[in-house]
Amino acid sequence: MTDDTRAEAPDSTGAAVGAGVLHTTLPLLDRERSILQFNRRVLAQARRADVPLLERLRYITIVSSNLDEFFEVRVADIIEATRQPGSGVTRLDLASVARAAHELIDEQYALFNDAVMPALQHEGIVVLNHAERNAAQRKWVQRFFETQVRPLLVPVSLDPSHPFPQVANKSLNFIARLGGRDAFGRDNQIAIVKVPRVLPRVIRLPDALCQGQQGFVLLTSVMRAHLGELFPGREVVSFSQFRVTRDSDLDVEADDVVNLRQAMRSGLTTRNFGLAIRLEVVSTCPPELYSFLLEQFSLPEVALYRVNGPVNLVRLNQLIDQADGDALHFPHWEPRWPDAQLPRTRSIFERLRLADVLLHHPFESFEPVVQFLREAVHDPDVLAIKQTIYRTGAQSELMDLLIEAARRGKEVLAVVELKARFDEEANINWAERLEAVGAQVVYGIVGLKTHGKMLLVTRRERGRLRRYAHLSTGNYNPRTARLYTDMGCLTADPGLTADVDVLFLQLASQTRSKAPRHLLTAPFMMHRRMLRHINQVAVAARAGRPARIVAKFNALTDPGLMQALAEASQAGASIDLIVRGACMLPPGLPGRTENIRVRSVVGRFLEHTRILYFRWGEGDDDEVLYLTSADWMSRNMFRRIEVAWPVRDHALRQRVIDEGLVPYLHDQRDAWLLDSEGRYRRVADTGVGAQQALMQRYS
Repeated sequence: MTDDTRAEAPDSTGAAVGAGVLHTTLPLLDRERSILQFNRRVLAQARRADVPLLERLRYITIVSSNLDEFFEVRVADIIEATRQPGSGVTRLDLASVARAAHELIDEQYALFNDAVMPALQHEGIVVLNHAERNAAQRKWVQRFFETQVRPLLVPVSLDPSHPFPQVANKSLNFIARLGGRDAFGRDNQIAIVKVPRVLPRVIRLPDALCQGQQGFVLLTSVMRAHLGELFPGREVVSFSQFRVTRDSDLDVEADDVVNLRQAMRSGLTTRNFGLAIRLEVVSTCPPELYSFLLEQFSLPEVALYRVNGPVNLVRLNQLIDQADGDALHFPHWEPRWPDAQLPRTRSIFERLRLADVLLHHPFESFEPVVQFLREAVHDPDVLAIKQTIYRTGAQSELMDLLIEAARRGKEVLAVVELKARFDEEANINWAERLEAVGAQVVYGIVGLKTHGKMLLVTRRERGRLRRYAHLSTGNYNPRTARLYTDMGCLTADPGLTADVDVLFLQLASQTRSKAPRHLLTAPFMMHRRMLRHINQVAVAARAGRPARIVAKFNALTDPGLMQALAEASQAGASIDLIVRGACMLPPGLPGRTENIRVRSVVGRFLEHTRILYFRWGEGDDDEVLYLTSADWMSRNMFRRIEVAWPVRDHALRQRVIDEGLVPYLHDQRDAWLLDSEGRYRRVADTGVGAQQALMQRYS
């Protein structure tokens, strides 16, 4: 086995090995604050008058969803680190993150209450509380409560034989303080009522009751209006909604289990009851109630979030989906089938024997990928299909096709990543269904997530075997392919497809194998190759030759890569980084990163494409461009199976540059620039954004 097939180990100093020595240690930006800054940029979309109104509300709900994961994962990790001696993380760090989160959430609810909801009301879309409902509406709500809600409610009045109930992660509940005595003559005062998850959180009132408006009520408002009916003979003195966010990391030590799938299935049953991280209550919640809840969840007061509005704004997605009004949504976008590359009347295999095909989602349809697999499943000359499964969704035509392929007797290998966060259950279910029809299912490598996106088809042609592959920066999920920007490549290149086959073999057999010639893989060689390319650019800059780096990814947090970029900047290289989310590298520091510019683009679609371009001279051999599944984070470089592949066809490479990089460097609508202090400013509020330009190009 060559050195390139041994897993790399990160340098504990964070230095860029082989990239030289910096004049001083590079000061890095705070990762958690950078994540929160990204959510500020998302929230800024909800302030824009040129964004349709219901889409502005959607951005608010996206921030809530992002913050849920931020607390479940990042804040949970910080809390864990504060308990580890020598980690360098203190409770002051935790308090600082909490303050920044409080500020963001306060801004979010102020925007929701003072701008978006009044604007919706102006458009005739109203969310009515009990006081605002007229007699007919109240009667309808009461009937709905009695027939649809009340039968599902189980109020729990607390006493020694009725202890505080298990409260699942992110479940919504009511807490009430009661006056008087119960049916047994006792004065137990606290009761808990769970809001049923099986019911919709947003209910549309009949149009006949709303006088020309679109009227909605929240499930919590329905319950609040009739809370007293749950406790006959007693007075509801005070109450509040509440919701607890818990640590959602599945703590499964793969080395200690015999069957990872069974262990993950077991872990899913306990995930909802991990360590409490955050408590949300309404702003009117009395101190005695939130103090009682903090005590029950063993939380400090810094973990309390009193919100001025509905707890869990994520569920207002249901209002967006139910409300009428095309002008209040983004105009419908239908991804285009790439007719010039893939005539519908031609076999995809036949087309790939001529040249590679590049797909740019969501501007181009994901359907060619589905058609590629569909054609392989129904082609009697296809002998084997291998695919990685990371996030496919609970319903997936691609997975159904893999199952059909196994039923037809083809050799099917599925590398299923069971630890894809929040998709574990769906992936476990797919693994079981695939195994049931005879597919070979493996779960990658212990300790490493399989994050690379690969699909390989082996076909018999004229007595010989030929491989065809699909590689992608994004997931095999047709739904998110309409919402995320990604690039994928369909290829029959013998060298590249042979490398893909070797990697599948390694994932299944865990054997040492020949280093791939074209495909870069993590954790084996990707980090080292990135450092080498950055160093090539730095050397070229010192020699006065063209020296350029343009990279687009979702996050930049790996110390070694950031140090190497800083040195290339010191050497005089021109570096542009397009980083959607967290970026710990401070640009524009005199003498250190003054030649580095960092921008972030937040638009209609979620930016997800990863593109890496390096130039270190004037010749054709002095540049390289990769598409990759990996962000520039230590976890991606050292703790995941990732792939990057060079785009060698000149026309396709130029297309990646023209569509994936240039529009983003010239975005005048959705782009933000990062300064050396970690602050972002919008480049411009008018003009054409990169996504707009691409939609126009493909329309």
